[in-house]
Amino acid sequence: MSQLPVRIARWSARHAWRAIAGWFAFVILCLGVGISVGSHAATTEDYRVGEAGRAEAMAAEGGLQTRPTEQITIYAKSGPLNTAAAGSAVRELTERIQRLPQVDSVAAPVRSKDGTVLRVPVVLKGPELDGKKNVVPLLEQTAKVRAGHPDLAVEEAGSPSISKGVNDQRGKDLTLSERITLPVTLITLLIVFGSVVMAGVPMLLALSSIAAALGLSMVASHVLPDPGVGTNMIVLIGLAVGVDYTLFYLKREREERARAGGRLSAEALVELAAATAGRAIVVSGLAVIVSTATLYLATDVIFSSLATGTILVVAVAVVSSLTVLPALLVKIGHRTERRAARRASRGKPVRTRRAEAGTGRLFGTLLRPAQKRPALTLCVSTLVMLALAAPALGLKLVDPGKDTFSRDIPAMQAYDRLTAAFPELLVTHEVVARSAPDRAAQVQHVLADLGRRAQADPLFAGNAEPTVRTSPDGRISVLELAVPFPANSAQAIQSLDRIREDYLPATVGKLPGVETAVTGDVARGRDYVDHENGKLPLVIGFLLLVTFAMTVWAFRSVVIGLIGVVLNLLSAGASLGLLVVFFQGTWAEGLLGFDSLGAIASRVPLFLFVILFGLSMDYQVFVVSRIQEAVRNGMSAREAVLEGIGRSAKVVTSAAIVMVTVFGAFVALHLTEMKQMGFCLAVAVLLDAVVIRLLVLPALLLLLGDRAWWPSRPARRARTSVPAAVTLESIG
Repeated sequence: MSQLPVRIARWSARHAWRAIAGWFAFVILCLGVGISVGSHAATTEDYRVGEAGRAEAMAAEGGLQTRPTEQITIYAKSGPLNTAAAGSAVRELTERIQRLPQVDSVAAPVRSKDGTVLRVPVVLKGPELDGKKNVVPLLEQTAKVRAGHPDLAVEEAGSPSISKGVNDQRGKDLTLSERITLPVTLITLLIVFGSVVMAGVPMLLALSSIAAALGLSMVASHVLPDPGVGTNMIVLIGLAVGVDYTLFYLKREREERARAGGRLSAEALVELAAATAGRAIVVSGLAVIVSTATLYLATDVIFSSLATGTILVVAVAVVSSLTVLPALLVKIGHRTERRAARRASRGKPVRTRRAEAGTGRLFGTLLRPAQKRPALTLCVSTLVMLALAAPALGLKLVDPGKDTFSRDIPAMQAYDRLTAAFPELLVTHEVVARSAPDRAAQVQHVLADLGRRAQADPLFAGNAEPTVRTSPDGRISVLELAVPFPANSAQAIQSLDRIREDYLPATVGKLPGVETAVTGDVARGRDYVDHENGKLPLVIGFLLLVTFAMTVWAFRSVVIGLIGVVLNLLSAGASLGLLVVFFQGTWAEGLLGFDSLGAIASRVPLFLFVILFGLSMDYQVFVVSRIQEAVRNGMSAREAVLEGIGRSAKVVTSAAIVMVTVFGAFVALHLTEMKQMGFCLAVAVLLDAVVIRLLVLPALLLLLGDRAWWPSRPARRARTSVPAAVTLESIG
């Protein structure tokens, strides 16, 4: 495999136009096929986990599953509610929405306890997840009724309208993040290359890789359903790694060009770059893919979608760097050569870029502590990272529900006013029982007894009469219990425990042959967090194993493999610790523009741990590859460390700036979960590029010397005057 990047680059360089046309044909084909087959969205069944999932499956078996429901509220804009005017609005509203094909039923209006608000429950057709699509005509009719009654406030809230509002907000947020990241990325690349053409190449390949991955993800969704988050991840990771891989390749090609001083053709320079940077890109991409694949072990539809999106876009980015990038570089190189020839023919001096002489002043300063006092630098920097990681020990997880969504969404504002008037709508527990049909009456009687016990408990809504519904065949019965507290509150969680641990065992649980389970918003969130915590050791264990194995395979060194695992743990731990400091409390709410959940979104730590390991492997591979190359070119262990890290520092830092910009833009989004992901990724990349790669890694390698490559021994060759000339031999 070590020669594969070179062979591909050689073919692309010699058939440049074919390679370029082939790449863009591939992108168009991926998009075309994806659009033609469409996406297969995840269904309610795909989200079921734990006891709550079992309860939902039983309810669905009896046709008693949760239906998408909207609540339309009517109240006076000022003063007391005019009963006649409100009645007129209710009649008009009912007539309008009953004609909608998306509406299943409209219930009679319900008056709030203080008599100031009327609500009209509306049940939509179709499964629960389709509600956000079917709710659009209903929202339009509600708006028309609102316009026809200017003295009344007519609002609509419910899971369907909130889901639609969240999707709309997410789309606007992604547009905002693109407006931030694209200009900053272009500016960074212009500073690095000093050329508009060269800066445009990484952006072109990153965006085309994202387009191809989006098309492939649509096809993949027919095997692994798409819950709607895969696109976000493809854009996020695709822009980051797509630019990074191209950046590493471009910098190496320019370095070889400067070393050659015009003695090598554009095709030869591309082959030299492929021999080193190309192989590093392959190894790095495989490391990200393999580490991300451990998310499949979580057996969760969202994690599987995130893993699929990441794997696809990284794989496509690697392919673009190996195929079309060499072809583009050859064409750009020929253009440069023609310009140089024209200048020479006119008697003008030909400008050649000199090879960079080692480490720049800034990075030389940053490396000086590790160079002069490696032991002290290692101890101090490690202690700092451990101190940053310490708050992660107090990590609390919560499954964010609709109570945590941004109040900038109109449906959330209406939801707050709705639940203020009808607190019993905040949380509903559903107790599901399955039995033989001839026991239906007995099960209903015992469920009603459970409901009476709960109604007398202050944790439950005493003014909401418990209702028992039974399937037509009598096999399934469902008891609904209202709780007047937010889903993430201690009271709501305690009410769930009270049902599962006390009321259910004392009532329905005593009936032999009756299967029971509890679901609802609180139960779903609780069981989801428990499910993830149960999978966490398995995922992390495999992640550490595959990261170690990939590093040992890439560098033939057990010590380098152990170093990679430890340093990845250090950077991931520090970023998670800072995530807890900033987001688990309330002091940074104004600074970062969010409402604290008092905890971290349950999906964030596991996902970030896996992705951070993959991205850290990027830098590990590129930096250690340069060190290994310097060792093979005849340098001592100390010289190789300083040379490899010094020469890679600028490009690694430039790549880190791009990644930090991409991830940091997500901190400006509204969704707290996305804010947390963006913050943690940006902090981790920054710490990894600066503290780990410029302080901890060089200090550790300087202290270890040749022992870092155990059990293999560094194979040194005599130094040559043109290091690039031996580069092809150094990849075996």
